Formats: sequence, C-alpha cells, structure tokens
Amino acid sequence: KLKDMPIDRLYLSIDRQEYSVNWNERKDKRNIIITSIASADNKTGYIFGMNPNFDGNIDIEAIEEDALNLNESSKTVPFRKYARLWLKQDYIESANRKKYRKSNKPAQDLKQEIANTYDSVVARPDVEAFDEKTNEQKLPNYGAQVKAEYTMIAHFHLLKKMMKNVGKWRFMLDQDSGIRGSCFSVFQKEISEHTADAFYVAIEKNLTVDAKRKLKAIAQVEFNKIKNENPKLSDNEVKIEMLKMEIQAKVEIGEWKDKWIKHPFPTMSEPNKAMCWLTEYDSDEMDLTHKAWLYNKASMHGVDSFFQKVRRRIAMLERPIESASTGRTYNGYGAYNPSMIVKLLEIFRVVHNYIDTKKENGVVTTPAMRLGLANAPLTYKAVLYNE
Repeated sequence: KLKDMPIDRLYLSIDRQEYSVNWNERKDKRNIIITSIASADNKTGYIFGMNPNFDGNIDIEAIEEDALNLNESSKTVPFRKYARLWLKQDYIESANRKKYRKSNKPAQDLKQEIANTYDSVVARPDVEAFDEKTNEQKLPNYGAQVKAEYTMIAHFHLLKKMMKNVGKWRFMLDQDSGIRGSCFSVFQKEISEHTADAFYVAIEKNLTVDAKRKLKAIAQVEFNKIKNENPKLSDNEVKIEMLKMEIQAKVEIGEWKDKWIKHPFPTMSEPNKAMCWLTEYDSDEMDLTHKAWLYNKASMHGVDSFFQKVRRRIAMLERPIESASTGRTYNGYGAYNPSMIVKLLEIFRVVHNYIDTKKENGVVTTPAMRLGLANAPLTYKAVLYNE
C-alpha cells in the first residue's frame, strides 16, 4: 500500500540505537555490539524500519575462506567482494588501530556538546564510519555483523523503495556524519531538486525535570512579551516570529561551519534543542517565514519515543551495567544470541505500529491507522494467525 499511497509531506526522524550482547563463555568476556537504525514518521509515530547490523543467515566461515582465496585483505575496502561485512582481519585491524577520542572539553551547554561531537567526528579515520571495534568487543560466533555504515545506506534505500509517491521528504537526523552521508548519497537527486531536505537535530538529554521546567518558564516569559507587543498574532504566529529571530542569529559550529539555530520554545521531551538545516538553499519562493515553519518541524520525538519504548518494554534490550574497570557490559536479562535482537525488534515494530493504541480526543488509534494502512487496531491473535 505504501508504494502507491500519496504522501504530500513526510517528516521522518532518524537515529540509531546500540545493544550489547552478553558473552556466553567464561574465558571470553567480550561483548558483541549491535547497532540498529530506525525511521519514524513524526506525524503518526509509524516506524518504517528498524534495521540492526547483523545477518544471521550468512555462513561466515565460508565467506572467510572465500575472502582468503580472493586475497581480499590486499585490496582497498571499496573493491572487496565482502566489503560490507566484518571479517576477522577487519576486526584485528580495527581493534589495533589507534582510536579517536571523544572531545574532553567540558560541555557547559548544548552548543559545546554539538562542537564536541564535530571534534570527535573529525578525529575518525573516516568521518562517516563510526563502527570501530575494540579489544573489549568481539564478532558474533555465527552469522555476520554488517558494517554499520552499510546498514544505514541500505536503510535509506529501503525508505526510497518503500514509498514511491512522496511529494517532499523532510529528514530529521541525529548529529551523525554516517547518517548524514547515507541520506545524501541515496537522496542526492531529490535534494538537488529540492524535494528532499535534511536537518540535524541536537537535544540536551540529561536535564532534570526542574531544569526542563525552568527552561520552559524562561521561554514562556519571552513568548508573553512578544505576544503582548503583537496582540493580533496567534500563538503559532508568535512562535514563528521567535524562530525568525533565531534564524537571523544562527551561528557556525564545527569543522564544516554548519549553521545552527536554537529552538526558542522548549518542551518537556525536547527541553533544549538546536537545529541545523543541512540542505538549506535560497529561492524566491523561500522567504524567512517559510524557513521558520520548516525549522519548527525539526524534531526527533518520533524515533526518540520509540527508542524509549524499546528500552522499557523489552527487558533483553534494557541498558546494560558497565564495568568501571574493563568497560564491558552485562545485562542479566540480556541476549546471548544477536539474532534474538533482530527478531525482537521486528516483532516489537509490528506491535508498535499495529497493536499499541493511543487515545486522542476520544478516538483510539494506532500509528498504522493514523498513516492510513489500517482501519482498526489489530490483536496479537490476528497478527499471529493472520485473521
């Protein structure tokens, strides 16, 4: 249905989440780290994809043997037959490679956090490849781990293949060069034709409830001041005026001099937020008010709320406890088999999209209903037995 469904504007929030797989041998207490990328429709909450970088159907031993016969390690990575997969030689090289370090500059505010992220990215051997291995990590005993940057590129190809009748794509991306590079490579044509736009969205996530309320109170004072000065403006129009002022005061941050603005009206879920329009362009049709409306749509709430549900609802994917001495992690309910993570995430995506309900204005709906893919909530029985 999605291929033919007309969607005028699609606002997608896209981020990745990491999961730790417990060791299953006392002699080898190293974790397997699985990274999953997800795309959420901010309007309906529908999750279009939740893709971990693991393929349990691959015979890794046969591939290792073939790679050895092909002398793969002597070739530069893009020209290898199995470039997308983590092989033993790749792991050894990565684990022994000098690691880039995250910036140790104290982050007193969100602007410094954004700058620190850029500094960490610049220190990488490849700015778009964050998926590096350490001696505290290991590769799966069976199946194959896919390099995360390949999984992310495939994810954007999946979105493009899944939906062929989208008027304009609006991508809200976590501040991650790998996600940005994947989006730009797959949607290059749409971006050049201005039918796709991408934003970085950065949020200060470790604030206390009191700190969030304080930020909201400060913003409300400024809102009331502008509202009193412009009594004919609606509340939404006042927000747009505040955004227009922020756009005119945008600042350059990082190696690539990306231009960031602060969102002037915080919420409890996104209390301190900054945005960067990565694909900004000048056009006679694009006035400052139009730009402000676009910035106002920049949010990560769709994917963030889904990630929170994953952590809360699936005990196997709760945040593990990290050892202060070794950096290794252990989760008492955690997976010992990475393929279980793949299965659980896909099952939960179906539950979230078609079974979990939300009541608004007396109407009970699911994300699939809000998107137009279902007429009523499904039951577990209906899903399991195709009723």
